[in-house]
Amino acid sequence: MASVPSLASTVQQRLAEGLSAALPEAGSADPLLRRSDRADFQANGILALAKQLKGNPRELATKVVEAIPANDVLKEIEVSGPGFLNITVSDAAIIDTLAARAADDRLGVPFNPAAGTTVIDYAQPNVAKEMHVGHLRSAVIGAAMVEILEFTGEKVVRRHHIGDWGTQFGMLIQYLIEHPHELDHKAEGADVEVSGEEAMSNLNRLYKASRALFDSDEEFKTRARARVVELQAGHEETLALWQRFVDESKIYFYSVFEKLDMDIRDPDIVGESGYNDMLQETCRLLEESGVAVRSEGALCVFFDDVKGPDGNPTPLIVQKSDGGFGYAATDLSAIRDRVRNLKASTLLYVVDARQSLHFKMVFETARRAGWLNDEVKAVQLAFGTVLGKDGKPFKTREGETVRLVDLLDEAIERASAVVREKAQDLSEEEIAERGAQVGIGAVKYADLSTSAARDYKFDLDQMVSLNGDTSVYLQYAYARIQSILRKAGGAKPAAHPELALAASERALGLHLDSFGEQVQETAEEYAPHKLAAYLYQLASLYTTFYSECPVLKADTPEQVENRLFLCDLTARTLHQGMALLGIRTPERL
Repeated sequence: MASVPSLASTVQQRLAEGLSAALPEAGSADPLLRRSDRADFQANGILALAKQLKGNPRELATKVVEAIPANDVLKEIEVSGPGFLNITVSDAAIIDTLAARAADDRLGVPFNPAAGTTVIDYAQPNVAKEMHVGHLRSAVIGAAMVEILEFTGEKVVRRHHIGDWGTQFGMLIQYLIEHPHELDHKAEGADVEVSGEEAMSNLNRLYKASRALFDSDEEFKTRARARVVELQAGHEETLALWQRFVDESKIYFYSVFEKLDMDIRDPDIVGESGYNDMLQETCRLLEESGVAVRSEGALCVFFDDVKGPDGNPTPLIVQKSDGGFGYAATDLSAIRDRVRNLKASTLLYVVDARQSLHFKMVFETARRAGWLNDEVKAVQLAFGTVLGKDGKPFKTREGETVRLVDLLDEAIERASAVVREKAQDLSEEEIAERGAQVGIGAVKYADLSTSAARDYKFDLDQMVSLNGDTSVYLQYAYARIQSILRKAGGAKPAAHPELALAASERALGLHLDSFGEQVQETAEEYAPHKLAAYLYQLASLYTTFYSECPVLKADTPEQVENRLFLCDLTARTLHQGMALLGIRTPERL
């Protein structure tokens, strides 16, 4: 189905036609339309135009209004102040436009099949290490952007750049060679199902034991360092043991991502090791092209605007003086792979803001090398830190980093208590299911409703509150609408454009109509907090409508149907918008 034009775009078009008719010398001037508190919309483009044409803005505005023929969309246009246009649309136009939106499965959100290919790098845990609160934002923001971009037509390739390479694996592998049963599971046989918790427990135990031996035994340390060389050289036994660590870690990762209600697929996990074979060539290409130069034995890229505290240039080190490779070599190789093999037009990195300088240097290096250009861009969607209630980085009382799994379990527990308190005719099994949906939704929404670049406070009491800007408030609004629709009996939602609308019906209708534009803006700006803000305002406007406009006890059957129509479209919009953020909307709460 063709995309549904919004009322704003229809009004914009009528004004543009009026401008062309009244002021042909203005060319295709923009009316600069926006929503307004004084009317439905305000246009203030005539002020800039008057300056350009050296005319009186009020007189020009009056000419434009007189040039707009009577129509069924614009109910009233008033010239205000120095030359603003205050525009009120007809009630019929609101309902007609919403009816077209409701008839579209996509609720009027445009779909562009010619959009490019975005490779999105997010959710990057480390092999053989527990996921902590610092892993939350990349996963939550990245998963939401995947949904939003795909919904608007972008081809999205997911990439989870896990930490699965480096010196610590020499230590772990050597320890496992010398203690071969450390990763064996309790039951016999190859098909043993291992839980995520058990997998992590095995890895933790092994990591601590190998680290203790590495720190206390010089001979073991020497053997471990030799094992790193074997790993990098592709030694068969060493690689096989390394693969066991990766596999064990994946069992754990998947259990955490499943709890987060996220779909992480095996082919999408391409860790640091995936680019190992490209590192030498990446260095050669950079050195031969002159983008990188040797400095004190290391291969470096220098930048005029990046200097250390001593005022000397701080380079991006691609290859160390001992021949080893750092993160830069891997990240640059990943760019080459994603542009050349995955045909990316955009590379989107959902990475902590503290790595901004690193990525700025990596992207500039890739541009100098010609791997990024006008056709291929790289963007860092940088995010801030998760803080505790005290405004400091979130830690346990003992000062340790908070385990992500503990955080999610507590959110589910708190949410289940809220659901149990409100539950009507829900079984224990349903309370547990809703508790998980509400708790995980609360964690995701708290993150996504904050601009990614900002830090935010992790406050579970606030997150699972039924009041305020929380996912529970939105989920409750959705469940309330479903309850009304169930109680409607034979009355069905139906649009009645002939009816006059109350003020709260108009406000709700106009907001519903801007859903498509909001999703587009969210996708273009990589700003999921804008979609979250839209949905919160939608739920708030619905709450006002619900308190002011009886639905099932409206004055006439037509009014009942029209208000049920507004309820139904609100529910569908909440459901679709929340799904794009990765949050469930239970039918009952």
